[in-house]
Amino acid sequence: MHALTPFVLFGLVVCSCLACFAQEPVSSSPLALDDPRLNESSGIALSQRTPGILWTHNDSGDGPFVFALNEKGSVRGRFTLSGAFNFDWEDMASGISDAGVPVLYIGDIGDNLGIRGDLQIYQIEEPAVKASGKEVVEGEVGGVKIFRASYPDGRHNAESLLCHPKSGQLFIITKTDDGQCGVYAFPIKLSSQSVMQLTHLGNFRLPPLTRSGKRPIDNCRSTAACFSPEGDRVVVMSYSSLYEWSVHGNQTLGEALALKPIRIETPLMPQGEAVCYSRDGAHFWCTSERLPAHLYRIAK
Repeated sequence: MHALTPFVLFGLVVCSCLACFAQEPVSSSPLALDDPRLNESSGIALSQRTPGILWTHNDSGDGPFVFALNEKGSVRGRFTLSGAFNFDWEDMASGISDAGVPVLYIGDIGDNLGIRGDLQIYQIEEPAVKASGKEVVEGEVGGVKIFRASYPDGRHNAESLLCHPKSGQLFIITKTDDGQCGVYAFPIKLSSQSVMQLTHLGNFRLPPLTRSGKRPIDNCRSTAACFSPEGDRVVVMSYSSLYEWSVHGNQTLGEALALKPIRIETPLMPQGEAVCYSRDGAHFWCTSERLPAHLYRIAK
């Protein structure tokens, strides 16, 4: 992979006025997940190995499991990460390793109580599953890599882990009740030999928003984020909305985020905490915590 210069984000303040955002129509077909063990789906990632497969995991309280879903909401596999522990898994991302192997990153990055000295990212080789058929594969994944990192400016709660599709660089977006989101970058070259220090790239703000069925504060809380397959767009999820920014040509991400995002109103979910783009980038896949659990296909 070619290393890219770390993105610089600065000076983004999202206006709290609803009229500042261009609203887009939403089409959604919620599909019931067929496995009751998925009761707190907190992250979702597009498979880099198998078309038609998505990956997800539960929040804290579950074991170190990742689940493979097809696009109809059927679980196709559940895999245990050998030697891992689910302290507070909040998001996941997919990518390609330096060796050209499809991998999954699981972000153990939640810190509601502000007690964690460092956070953990697990990397595994993406398991092979089939998108159709009757057999649900159960297995254990070995060769788990653990990357530890700390913030340069104190402890933060976070629920958003991103992997850039071109550089493979990882990023974290923090979560607060007032909508102030910090953006942090991992070193382009990850190391498992020591605790890496993240680089603070900037901040932006998600505004409070009045919406039937949700509290204004729900829109302030960033719960997931993802790059588009081409890296030309970024989406950030809250409990009420999706916000999307475009990145044009040689424009840096900092320059892109200085512009107004598009707000996309999501269906009313119990607790939407996971988003990723479809393979063609034309729509989003989302899940929500709490049973009955659903997979949402959200088109613009």
